[in-house]
Amino acid sequence: MVDLIEAAVAARRSTILRVGVIGAGIMGADHANTLRRAVRGAEVTAIADVDLGRARAAADGARAYDDAFALVADPAVDAVVIASHDSAHAEQVVAAVKAGKAVLCEKPLAPTLAQGRQVLRDIGSTGEALLSVGFMRRFDPGYAALRQAVDDGTVGAPVLVHNISRGVSGAPNATSELSITGSSIHEFDVVPWLLRSPVVEVSWVAPRRSSQVHDGLQDPQLIHLRTADGVLSTCETFLNARYGYDIRCEVVGETGAISLTEPARVRLDAGQRHGIGYPADWRPRFADAYRIELQAWVDSVLAGAPTPLATGRDGVVASAAAEAVIASMHDGGRVTKVEAP
Repeated sequence: MVDLIEAAVAARRSTILRVGVIGAGIMGADHANTLRRAVRGAEVTAIADVDLGRARAAADGARAYDDAFALVADPAVDAVVIASHDSAHAEQVVAAVKAGKAVLCEKPLAPTLAQGRQVLRDIGSTGEALLSVGFMRRFDPGYAALRQAVDDGTVGAPVLVHNISRGVSGAPNATSELSITGSSIHEFDVVPWLLRSPVVEVSWVAPRRSSQVHDGLQDPQLIHLRTADGVLSTCETFLNARYGYDIRCEVVGETGAISLTEPARVRLDAGQRHGIGYPADWRPRFADAYRIELQAWVDSVLAGAPTPLATGRDGVVASAAAEAVIASMHDGGRVTKVEAP
């Protein structure tokens, strides 16, 4: 596999990266459109989806497949974006990396910690160099400014971080566990990234269940993270908050506090009301983050440079935190140590 990877890396040192996208749902189609319209040096040459009609609709002239592995084998594809169902990520990552192709896999790297670890074992250290994981908040201008402020000591040494993640409505089949692995996992990556300190213990607690959700989902949830530097972070996840898609983060330091501001572009005065509107989902809120992330990924692959995105190991670390939170949930909110990958 090493020779294959080295040959592929050498071949990619050109001006155009030919990208195949696996998954033509909301996320995959959005990535394909962003690559076409807003990312320099990228050409979408293939789309794959289990629904061939959906793949064709998103392809916009590119090849369309109903088989992800056929896309991976396509010689007109240099690199692969994986935006398929979470359950398919691990197998598709391994296949693409073993084919010598750079991979950007949407979070999570795999549904469970054990599967994520197996991915890293299967691809080996050489294959890890080809793998990036799509924790896009690292590229959001607001989060980047927060991290710079922490690094600069603008508010003194951090003592608390408060995170809020609210949506309009969750998926109809969402469970309490999927809320953690599919939504809260963003905080499990961005908090240690902001603080440059790993999560070492977690706990889970919840208020009464919202009347807007079914019995299989505890919504909202409140998660506590303690990082190795002693900072305590709170993470509220509320998938069905109804009023809008709302992301907040505040870092409280010894001498001040700094927080995200909602990146609204307009303000409305009408109907005896004054204020801003909220987006219906994550796409408008994080459009800049996805664009910047994809550009950074394409640039690094074309240059044969190390990924500036989250790595496969970062993906496994986030899954370790998620697994510890789920264990706390099932054990009455007990403080749970995070198993270091």
